[in-house]
Amino acid sequence: MDYTHLSEFAVRPGALTLWRAELAPGAAWTADARPLTSVHVRHCRATDAADPRPGRGRWIGTIFEMDAPFHAAHWRETARRWHARHEGLRTTLASHDVPEPERLVCAAADVDVTAEPIPGITGSGAINEYLTATLESRLSPLQWPHCLLATVEHADTGDFTVLVAADHSVLDAYSQAIVILELRALYAEVTRGEPPRESPTFGSAADFAQWERDTAAALTPDCEAVRYWQRFLDGSGGMLPRFEPAISAKGRASAIAGGGTGTVVGGLAALPQTSVSRKLLPLSELEHVERAVTERGHRLSVAVFTALAIAYRRAFGYISLRAIMPIATRPDLRWLESMGWFVNVVPLDLTLAPDLDLDSALESTRTVLRRSRTANDATWTRVLELLNCTDHPRFGISFLDIRALPDHELVESLRGHTLRAESYSPDEVFFWIVRATDGLRLSTRFPATFPEVEMDRFLAEFTRAMREFAGIGDRTAVTRAPFALPPAVHDRAPAPAPLRVPAPAQV
Repeated sequence: MDYTHLSEFAVRPGALTLWRAELAPGAAWTADARPLTSVHVRHCRATDAADPRPGRGRWIGTIFEMDAPFHAAHWRETARRWHARHEGLRTTLASHDVPEPERLVCAAADVDVTAEPIPGITGSGAINEYLTATLESRLSPLQWPHCLLATVEHADTGDFTVLVAADHSVLDAYSQAIVILELRALYAEVTRGEPPRESPTFGSAADFAQWERDTAAALTPDCEAVRYWQRFLDGSGGMLPRFEPAISAKGRASAIAGGGTGTVVGGLAALPQTSVSRKLLPLSELEHVERAVTERGHRLSVAVFTALAIAYRRAFGYISLRAIMPIATRPDLRWLESMGWFVNVVPLDLTLAPDLDLDSALESTRTVLRRSRTANDATWTRVLELLNCTDHPRFGISFLDIRALPDHELVESLRGHTLRAESYSPDEVFFWIVRATDGLRLSTRFPATFPEVEMDRFLAEFTRAMREFAGIGDRTAVTRAPFALPPAVHDRAPAPAPLRVPAPAQV
């Protein structure tokens, strides 16, 4: 499953239709005492209500090809059932310009779905351009519906493509991945005239928000997790860490002065970030690395983060690799199949010994990853408030073994891709690393002002370090290929409750 921009997915030509949720005639919103999650509130406060393109750089989504004939009435009922099942999709806020936004919800029976046929937009490029513009202008945490769907009916093959796009407040990376099979199953049930599957694992995102806020409220400066964060912030002057090679003010200024198409951030024209996706190791080499790492008593995740730290030193000369790591935070099985934003952030501080001995480096990394679990259930936004840090994440790293996802091979056969909007940040750098079915893949986005050749050098060093774990000779060639799925997991096997499922991508 690739993690790409919509422009990188070749939508086959066909008849385009948008599908949006709306309140049924006579229905109304109801005030709900359950709060929004801490990160949801932060997300809303950071959104300009007057911005004509609130989704620009912020929406996320999923696209795939349904292996069934298109039937408009069946699809409409599928979309309705999906919204009825997930309370998070039927929730919004009463006002954003208050200290604590009030939650509004509508009943499952009060949601309907409306079709918007888009005539004249049938070609692949035109569809992509139209959808990108539409999602940028219509997706916002401040205006419901916070999710839009689209279908492209392919008359020549008798099937159709499905796009699910949403503001981050109602979707995370794990939701992006599991929605493909959920919609496929719902569509099949509707087609066969069956009732929707019921399950206790479709828990409400609003109930999770109550749990998260209660947990956050219990945090104090004396908590072990808060002290752990304090030590982490102390290492970077009270701020969250940056990808140091990419934050040169001189580099940003010179690139901006060079012109280009961009948006305005802080009064300056910001260029779209560079996006790179590659397969770094083929399956044969990756399996060799995995065997060697296992014989040393470690997991692939430990090797990946160790190799990143080695590459950071070899390519740029920095002693420590410091970043944040998004993790899934679905603390109970009832939220296993929910749609929502279930992501926390934990610190990552890797400082390896000067000699870069591989065995000691792996052991050091494993120790750090285990210690970081101290912060697993400590809401990062609340921790930053307690520590008087108003900064936001600028450097993040995620790792996922895609084999942990259900029926991942079927998802790939449906051309399933998770999507992210183009970013315009002048200083953010994020890496998404995936153990895929065909090897080790990586996707990254970084400022347009940071030379791509420098990122190439870093990725080459990372690949070289991975090969060294298995004694594979140095090879400078790096296979380029579109890719990636955003998420993050710690160095551990799938565990019983509290459940830790793969997490997303954007924080």
